[in-house]
Amino acid sequence: MKKADLEKMRHSCEHVLHQAMTELFPGLKRAMGPATDEGFYHDFDYKGKVNEDDFPKIEKRMREIIKANLPFVRQEISLDDAKKMFKDNPYKLDWIDQITKKGEKAIVYWTGKPNKPDSDVDLCRGPHVESTGEVKAFKLLKIAGAYWHGDEKNKMLTRIYGTCFPTKEELDKYLWQIEEAKKRDHRKLGKELDLFIINENIGKGLPLLCPNGATIVKQILDYEYLLEKRAGFKHVVTPHIARSEIYKKTGHWQHYRDLMYAPFGIEGEEYVLKPMNCPHHYMIYASHSRSYKDLPIRLTEPGTCYRFEKTGELAGLLRVRALTIDDSHILMRDDQIENEFKLCINLVKKMFKSFHLKDFYVRLSLGDPSDAIKYITDKKTWQKAGDKLEKIVINNKLNYKAVKGEASFYGPKLDFIVKDSLGREWQMSTLQLDLFMAKRLGLIYIDRNGQQKHPVILHRGLTGSIERTLAILIEHFAGAFPLWLSPTQVVVLPVSDKFNEFSQKINQILKEHDARVELNDENKTLGAKIRETTLQKIPYMIIIGDKELKRSNVKTFKRSNEVFVSVRTREGKDLGLVNLYEFIKDLKEKIENKL
Repeated sequence: MKKADLEKMRHSCEHVLHQAMTELFPGLKRAMGPATDEGFYHDFDYKGKVNEDDFPKIEKRMREIIKANLPFVRQEISLDDAKKMFKDNPYKLDWIDQITKKGEKAIVYWTGKPNKPDSDVDLCRGPHVESTGEVKAFKLLKIAGAYWHGDEKNKMLTRIYGTCFPTKEELDKYLWQIEEAKKRDHRKLGKELDLFIINENIGKGLPLLCPNGATIVKQILDYEYLLEKRAGFKHVVTPHIARSEIYKKTGHWQHYRDLMYAPFGIEGEEYVLKPMNCPHHYMIYASHSRSYKDLPIRLTEPGTCYRFEKTGELAGLLRVRALTIDDSHILMRDDQIENEFKLCINLVKKMFKSFHLKDFYVRLSLGDPSDAIKYITDKKTWQKAGDKLEKIVINNKLNYKAVKGEASFYGPKLDFIVKDSLGREWQMSTLQLDLFMAKRLGLIYIDRNGQQKHPVILHRGLTGSIERTLAILIEHFAGAFPLWLSPTQVVVLPVSDKFNEFSQKINQILKEHDARVELNDENKTLGAKIRETTLQKIPYMIIIGDKELKRSNVKTFKRSNEVFVSVRTREGKDLGLVNLYEFIKDLKEKIENKL
């Protein structure tokens, strides 16, 4: 089924939901409810209680409405008639006021023949399927709270989430995916594996990475550093604050003000926490005179930025208020655009491969020059930039979808959308083409004819927010990270206390070879130790007992052919008795190959 048709069916299913709700819960006032990428939801205001225990009776009534095959009938009415029709519903009256301000007409949809006793009506723009009988396999999923218009100052409403698919098989697959996603929830696993915490004493949306989580992030950043170094990037470090004036010059103040924290004063000047790294990098570029021979200049930094996200929108590491962006800005000549994009596309591909993310596509996010509020108004430049990016996408043989109105305010971009092991889509990397900012800030270089020119800027987020990347990887791997990312790669498990000394030597040798290893010499049974290690999803266990001690020559401990250990994987596979140094060699090869 095409996406547009699926949205119509889901939105129609939402109408069936609110009709059933209105019938089953007298006095309920419906607010709004659109189709979404995952299904649909409906917000309502009700003095009593509605909980998930009510879902069976709601779904039963919904099935009856669907079976009745009631037509969806569109009707345009006057604004006065709309106000009369919904006079007892403040939420609909609010929407009618919005419609009036925009100079639009009031549109209602009837479920059933208009004005008949068994019909239902709602203020809605549509579109819908022809009749309720076209609504197929559906399921109500959960209940949550939601502020009217998403504003915390407004009343908290009740929101019911549901989904709908053309077939029961597709619905069942989605429901399985939801259950599997619950097991993989990065907030749950983050706590179990001691990866990160969010503590109210520090503040909402301000994650604290524990040693295990910090180890994973360090591996990612170290690998990025290596890739960037090889590709000619220069690493910089910039402060977490800046004068607010620079953001007014760039335009971020006008376009991102709602996401920026309140300014504060320092010696009579106004400063803000930085919401992005861009201006800092631009000022490094501007600190020297530049020649066309110097370009491209590739500046990069994993810089922490601060954005005010509403409490209701915070979601573990996926949506935070302090985010570390692996941010780069390439300042280049116009004739270098295609090569620099190709360079960055290859970097993105290498990162995805190292994360075992094989399935991805590119969203070509274009602007809408007619929107003078959201975008810098310059139709000719926007067209040029959009055409250039589409050519780059095609030349690099990327699977892509073009979407209008999703660009940054300063230019179009390529957003890389990956599919995880459950088939869910996540936006990660982004490459943005900026033909405006250098001119705004007076950034220049001297061309081969001695003339001043403005460089083109490529904004590159290699994985995006490091925090969000960690969340995606936790869920993608269900916490069982590949060897190169695992906080602890090996645990040494002595069978009993008499093998502790031998185990300590094994542990030390592994450390000397840079393995991330721990020794568990607690006074517990081997079975208990194996269970603990398995739950912590550590890739390898080395077991030390009589067999291993007898096979090894402890007097010449560092001779590679005379030390043997038994190895077990977290999946429960017994690799048997192996030479320690052969095992170390195998570890290093797997880590080098990002396995």
